[in-house]
Amino acid sequence: MISKREIGIILLWVGIVYMVVMGWLASWWFAATFRDVTLAQVAETAWALNRPLFWLWVLSVPLGSVVAGVGILLRVGSKGSHIWSFGVGMVLVLALIQLVPTGTHRPPVFGVVGGLILALFLLTVWFWARSRANLEGPAKTAADLRLTGYVWLIIAMWYLCGTLAARYLSAFGELAQGSPVPVLLYLALGWLFLFLAQYTEAKSVSRSHSP
Repeated sequence: MISKREIGIILLWVGIVYMVVMGWLASWWFAATFRDVTLAQVAETAWALNRPLFWLWVLSVPLGSVVAGVGILLRVGSKGSHIWSFGVGMVLVLALIQLVPTGTHRPPVFGVVGGLILALFLLTVWFWARSRANLEGPAKTAADLRLTGYVWLIIAMWYLCGTLAARYLSAFGELAQGSPVPVLLYLALGWLFLFLAQYTEAKSVSRSHSP
């Protein structure tokens, strides 16, 4: 009989393959093919907005990451209630957000959510400072790396908000739209430092458990 850990490994790899193939490789193919064509021309292809292939691409990273997350929780032996809360909760929230009407821009909502993100960042850093005082050795290094990741992510959020809002601001709408590459670089730096923090912690734990 297949164990929970084995099911977890299978789900983890299903999520990873889905994200890599449809989220990354297909994005290269999709963008390269349709960068300079019209929506009407796209509608004549398998990537038409009302066809399964398009939606498999759109949902690749959101659903793939949830599937991979459930797999990881099963793999590490997390409680069943935690696994269900994570999987069902993530899918429900994703579905609810997708149902939010996007036809009309609502500046107050944009501003309130932006302020909420900033407040959560400041609270996160405040609790980080309190917990760091009790850390030692590699744990402090990991904490510092994690803070660096947080800061890069809040910088990315700031410029991402500006990029998304520009087309709704008449004055800025007259400017040429720049490339989103800098925002992607900020995001990449944020995730890089979060990875380095996690790697430092994992390496430290591995050393402490070694004979």
